Amino acid sequence: MTRMLTMTRNRAIFLAAAGSLGILLAGYWFQYIVGLAPCILCLWQRLPHMIATLLGMAAIAVGGRILPLAGAVTMVVSAGLGIYHTGVERKWWPGPASCTGDAAGFQALTPEQMLDPTLVRPVVLCDQVQWEMFGLSMASYNAMISLAFAGLWLWAFLHGRGAARSSSAA
Repeated sequence: MTRMLTMTRNRAIFLAAAGSLGILLAGYWFQYIVGLAPCILCLWQRLPHMIATLLGMAAIAVGGRILPLAGAVTMVVSAGLGIYHTGVERKWWPGPASCTGDAAGFQALTPEQMLDPTLVRPVVLCDQVQWEMFGLSMASYNAMISLAFAGLWLWAFLHGRGAARSSSAA
């Protein structure tokens, strides 16, 4: 019974960390295979998944309760970024001036700079939905999936104490 609880705790951590890795791979697939360039808010949403993937490997290798708690917090941050980005896309609140339709956030270029191809890079607007399914954007899906991953991390955190206490008694 004790061993089963530990394996289940590690399975929850594995699922959350592997899920975050899957989210990262999907983001890179959309970027490099499908050709959808990410905006700055999309890139910000990748960071918590990178951290959660590393936390998952460490939590399974080292054990303890702090790493699952850190994983849960990381996924709550990811969900918050997804909700923020969704709100920017739906025009519920303003986004960063550097990646929305607000021209005030862009630096003026001289005519010579405009003709220099090395200075030209595509601007991906954060307030424009590039892909959606069933009326939800990638940011919306990231928020929902991140909350599910946070639940897995939280479950692992809450069940960590009993697993550690029981295995030390055996």
